[in-house]
Amino acid sequence: MPKINATEDIKLSPKKAKTKLPSMYKVIILNDDFTPMEFVVNTIQRFFNKSVDEATRIMLKIHTEGLGVCGIFPVDIAETKMNQVLNYAKEHQHPLQCIIERID
Repeated sequence: MPKINATEDIKLSPKKAKTKLPSMYKVIILNDDFTPMEFVVNTIQRFFNKSVDEATRIMLKIHTEGLGVCGIFPVDIAETKMNQVLNYAKEHQHPLQCIIERID
């Protein structure tokens, strides 16, 4: 049986840590026939830090296509933004709907 020398260097191959990026989610506002366009623009500016021009462009997309993406965030932030929009709309008695959708 061979003797093992305790002073002998043992070489281990380093394991590469693979970091996984968090899943990203789109925050989407849905069109309705009752919420004023100005309120939607204001909501997008307030919660998604968009300029008037960007918010207006998103609002027009919502109006013409039925929905518009306001931002892309990790799940916790996306849920928070969605809830902020829903609560703000409810406080102002508007039926504005907001959802999140995972990006694959």
